Amino acid sequence: MSNPSRQTSNRRLPPLQAGKRGPSPGTVKSGRYIASPGSVPARYSSSNYNHDMIITSMPNGRTGRQLGESFDDRLSPPEMFADQVRNFLGDNPSFLEEYLMTNVSVEQLEKWTQQKRSQPKIHSKQVDKQKPRQFNRKWTTIDTEKKQMLQELTKNIHQYPNKPQVLIELVNSISSVIAADGAHLFIFDDIRREIYLFKGAVNPGVRRETYSVGKGSVVAAYVAETKQAIRLDDINKDDRFPDGLGGESVSSVQAVLCHPVTVSSGELIGVVEFYRSPGCGSFTHDDEEIVDSYLVWGGIALYFAERANVDNQMYHTMTKQKKLNEFLLAVTKSIFQDIVSMDTVIMKIMNYAQKLVNADRASLFLVDNRTNELYARIFDVGNGQGATPVSKDQKEIRFPMNRGIAGHVASTGDTLNIADAYEDERFNRDVDSQTGYRTKSILCMPIYIRGSIIGVVQMVNKLTGTFTKADEQSFETFAIYCGLALHHAKLYDKIRRSEQKYRVAVEVLSYHSTCTEIEFRDFQKMPIPDPLPDIARYDFDPWNFDAEYKPLYVLCMFKDLFSLNRFDMESLMRFTLTVRKNYRRVPYHNWQHAFSVAHSMYCLMKFNTNVFTGLESLALFVACLCHDLDHRGKTNAFMVKNATPLATIYTTSTMEHHHFNQTITILQQDGHNIFKNLSSDEYKEVLSAIKHAILATDLALFFGNRAQLQKIVEANEFSWDSMDHRYKVRALCMTASDLGMQCKPFLMTKQVSYAVFQEFCIEGDEEKRQGIEPIPMMDRDRAHELPANQVGFVAGICVPCTELLIKVLPGSKAMYDGAVSNLQNWSALVAKQNDEKKEEPEDKEKDGT
Repeated sequence: MSNPSRQTSNRRLPPLQAGKRGPSPGTVKSGRYIASPGSVPARYSSSNYNHDMIITSMPNGRTGRQLGESFDDRLSPPEMFADQVRNFLGDNPSFLEEYLMTNVSVEQLEKWTQQKRSQPKIHSKQVDKQKPRQFNRKWTTIDTEKKQMLQELTKNIHQYPNKPQVLIELVNSISSVIAADGAHLFIFDDIRREIYLFKGAVNPGVRRETYSVGKGSVVAAYVAETKQAIRLDDINKDDRFPDGLGGESVSSVQAVLCHPVTVSSGELIGVVEFYRSPGCGSFTHDDEEIVDSYLVWGGIALYFAERANVDNQMYHTMTKQKKLNEFLLAVTKSIFQDIVSMDTVIMKIMNYAQKLVNADRASLFLVDNRTNELYARIFDVGNGQGATPVSKDQKEIRFPMNRGIAGHVASTGDTLNIADAYEDERFNRDVDSQTGYRTKSILCMPIYIRGSIIGVVQMVNKLTGTFTKADEQSFETFAIYCGLALHHAKLYDKIRRSEQKYRVAVEVLSYHSTCTEIEFRDFQKMPIPDPLPDIARYDFDPWNFDAEYKPLYVLCMFKDLFSLNRFDMESLMRFTLTVRKNYRRVPYHNWQHAFSVAHSMYCLMKFNTNVFTGLESLALFVACLCHDLDHRGKTNAFMVKNATPLATIYTTSTMEHHHFNQTITILQQDGHNIFKNLSSDEYKEVLSAIKHAILATDLALFFGNRAQLQKIVEANEFSWDSMDHRYKVRALCMTASDLGMQCKPFLMTKQVSYAVFQEFCIEGDEEKRQGIEPIPMMDRDRAHELPANQVGFVAGICVPCTELLIKVLPGSKAMYDGAVSNLQNWSALVAKQNDEKKEEPEDKEKDGT
């Protein structure tokens, strides 16, 4: 857009005639002043010029002649144009407004407004040069430099610790911009519903004058009540404010501009008040808008200042907590990684506690609930000298729980923070007397575990000042870890003592459960028969064989099956004797049974050669010897039902797992490892095979294994190259060998069956004492049902087992034949019993006649 002077150069203005200033009657239309003929003020006229001012166009199609003036077409000389137009427009603001609104673009108006605001405001009164400005003097403009001022305020937000100081800086800035003579900042107290004067430059945070929020007192209280800005040209003429401005006595105040300060939620936080002295002019609408704009920014500044303050506090809190967490982590690692003894843990706790609160000394007293005393074996830690020793004649310091600071804390559970110990009547001076140390400040706190006080930690003499609340809070957290550490230290001591007792017990048991040197020497004197006796027969009677010769016959079978080149004979002798010794004296699952099972496996291997590998054979034979080690004469079901310790350790195949573990225990005894000459891989393979074989003797696993192998054999899919198939055959061999006495001649079988029944009856008797009805095969009162029970057992387990076995190991046919023969014999006994039952009523009937 062109310059305004150029725009008006082609317009004719009304003639400027002499006369009085102001409109004549009848020339005001709709609030606008219009010059009429003969009413042109004298300042429009010129003695040298008498020209008409011509306006070519007016708003709404009006022309200059409609203004009541006669115009001519001559242009006014430039010398008088600017001054007279300026005077005219000053007296005709309505004309100027209408002209600008119609002929000037918005962009040009904004440009002029920007230029106008760029000029400094100046009023007639000289500003007191002695009055300091709180903010930078360079900010004397509104827009061009306002940005710089806001940027600097933004940079300084983090330096202001609270809202009032942010506001006071903002108020001083606004006061400079709008050229106020002074300003007040009132802070709103929501609790008391009052405002108080705040002067950050003098004494921050100190209350000056307080006013209740409401009408009828001072301007600020009124604005705080209404939350509306107010602009007064002369406060002395307004009856609403009898107390004027309030605050510091301000002489001769006239113009006032007062604004509420609120946050985005509408909450009032304060009131700002600006004033000017008489003769310095009134505040304008522009001033009010400036204050509004600055306070909008101020609200944002307050928000971020508060957030910055909160974030700063949170940062310091998190930093402090991080340091405490790192400290506690170091404590935890140090204590729990090195729990050697209670004294070691106590030393570490005292050292860390001393560092935590910067104390000179640290003491830890434990509670003796038996004697109601506090005691300390290690009394004091401090000054880098370690523990302060107690008297040589005294092993530990002890005193009643009702004495001293520590006693009070242990009795009540209260935390005590004492600045001067000797001024506290609870302080026990005897401790200082014993140690020769002077106690000043004390921080004492209980240590809990599971809600019970187990000790008291006492910090003595903070190196700088006295113990603070922060020390209490940090130490309270530390005390939790102390409790856990002490608790675990006590548990460790108990475990360590139990371990020592266990070692002693193992040593004693080992002495009594391993063969003695006398037994070993006597066994060495017994030569191995040469040639070996003829015991490779299924009808061999292992039960009625001399017990003293059974270990020797084990060596005979071992020598016959395996070469002794890789085995140490002394270890083999000790192993065999110790295995015999670890079988309990129960009716059936004893050493005779173990020897019998090993003999049955020996026969299987002799009559089915080149089937198993050397390691498989070795594992099967050793497993048979050890498969019932330490058997207690009770079934797995009984062990589980009675929740015995073994059942707790082994939830499935309880006794079988125990038998294997006993085997490993014997192998670990000095001079008993018969596999020591095997390679590492061979050793692992043999132990794995032994475990698999012993677990296979659990009849609960037999039925599933037999069904799977039966299916494989019937489908002609069995292969010795399959490890899974070999596992199943080995498991079946263990079951057949375990049941081998049921395949012997009937007299042998009958003898062993009664031994089994006697052992079952012992379990049945125990169940009866517990109020449980035993099953028939374990009920002593139903001994006559043994043949019938044996028929079911042989028909349901022994015959199916051996029948499947001969399909994969044909050399075991004698076992199948023996089982079938015994089934017939037991069935004959049942039939005989049934016949006798039929005869009994006839005999009774004859006796009655």
